[in-house]
Amino acid sequence: MSDKNTPFFVGYLPSPGPLRWFLMTTIGLFIATFVSAGLFIGATQDAPMPSGFRFDYGPQTVTGVIELTPYPILRVTQGNELIQEGKTLMLAGQGKNGIDQRVMEADGQLRSITGIVLQRGTIDMLQVDGRARGVVDVEGTAPPMETVPLGRWSLAGEICDGKCLYGAMRPGTGLAHRACAALCLIGDVPPVFVSSQPIEGSDFMLITGPDGTVLPRAAYDFIGQFVSLEGDLERRGDVMILRIDPQTMELTAG
Repeated sequence: MSDKNTPFFVGYLPSPGPLRWFLMTTIGLFIATFVSAGLFIGATQDAPMPSGFRFDYGPQTVTGVIELTPYPILRVTQGNELIQEGKTLMLAGQGKNGIDQRVMEADGQLRSITGIVLQRGTIDMLQVDGRARGVVDVEGTAPPMETVPLGRWSLAGEICDGKCLYGAMRPGTGLAHRACAALCLIGDVPPVFVSSQPIEGSDFMLITGPDGTVLPRAAYDFIGQFVSLEGDLERRGDVMILRIDPQTMELTAG
């Protein structure tokens, strides 16, 4: 015969005393295990750089020279308290879009640009206002920008879209961000290479195809993954530009 005093769980009845304590202990250990695992994993990860939209700055308006590299950048010639003269800003549109069509005829010319700043480390981007005030013609002669060749380099790192890398979305790097990054790059958001080792003090560089052309579609297969590649490096203003050789791209262990 069965022991009538043996605890037995029935879903629609209160749990028997001995089973109640067993269930409470098991649930407590279950929660504690996951909390401890989360804290451990978080503690072992590198802290991300402060990044993101600087809405606290409000819309910023600066004047500078548009340079197509082939992706648009702005070399600031008349700044303000937050964006100094001589600063180079990468430019992107709202959402997953670039602003190529808006500045295609402005290469080497002065423009007044209004937008919201995105920052990550020492590099800045401006999300250009979608209205007419976003890009305004300015009279005057644009001073030339000096380009300094730095030779051919073999580098390792990650290809990202510049906008989300700056903190527009989190995470801005890695496989978790790969699909989002591909959509941004298809929309002509400037691509960025994050080098595993700083070159002349810079970990971030705008990347292009050979001879300064747009990033080849073959490179999209490597987005968000650790790769090794070769390319010609140059400094334009305070921005590093890497002209990659697609034939040298290889996946590698990070």
